[in-house]
Amino acid sequence: MLALLPNLLYLCGAFAVILGSLHFFFPLLFDFDGAIPREGAALKPFPLLLGQYKTTRADIYGLVWVMNGAASFAILTVGLLDLLWTIWLRSPYGPLIAIWIAFFYLIRSGSQLALGKRRGDWLILAAFAALGAFHLIIGFIP
Repeated sequence: MLALLPNLLYLCGAFAVILGSLHFFFPLLFDFDGAIPREGAALKPFPLLLGQYKTTRADIYGLVWVMNGAASFAILTVGLLDLLWTIWLRSPYGPLIAIWIAFFYLIRSGSQLALGKRRGDWLILAAFAALGAFHLIIGFIP
């Protein structure tokens, strides 16, 4: 296993860099504009401590772009960290980075069921869970 570690980290890194780069374009590729019309019936107001925010469909459309941009950047960063593993993995903070990456992938894995429970959803869930488990393990390899 230890002999495979470098190749596995490079493979994980390349996967995440490609996915993170593509992810920036998902709102266009998945037609979020058509899925989230910017005009239409009023939405439930967002509750605030001392009032409410009248959420519009344009707000939701913008929020999807903001959240997707942040997720895309995180995925891309995880990929770059895996590609640069020789710099951080054996450092004093290496286990923390590996555990952070593991939790990132495990959260991503568990979130897959929000998209559905088809066979493909379960395969994607398993793949991200495996990435999470792998990073959790490497965080504890001396």
